[in-house]
Amino acid sequence: MAAAFALLITCQLIGELLRAAFGLPLPGPVIGMLLLMALLVWRGAATEGPLDRVAGGLIGNMGLLFVPAGVGIIAQLALLRRDWLPILAGLVVSTVVGLVVTGLVMHRVSRAVETHRSGAVPVAAE
Repeated sequence: MAAAFALLITCQLIGELLRAAFGLPLPGPVIGMLLLMALLVWRGAATEGPLDRVAGGLIGNMGLLFVPAGVGIIAQLALLRRDWLPILAGLVVSTVVGLVVTGLVMHRVSRAVETHRSGAVPVAAE
């Protein structure tokens, strides 16, 4: 179990180092998560085991992980009062864009999977 937790922390650390070294626009933990995913796919790791238990424990206690974010919001209340409109607009626009992009990607992927399963020749996108 300690080795699984160490793997998660190591992937995050490597992600942070890669972000800092190459000036990548993604957060280090996201890069680390992608590295972990690649490692699991490469190894063909089973979905059950120590890593699954550690991840389940972290997800089960995720509410505690949001406490620092809540404290940060309270600490920046004056900023939120002053700039609430641009913050709200950014939240709404980014949410809508995220939903639209996710829908379009899901539509394309589901069409590609269906085409692959049926054995039909894919049609070029218009």
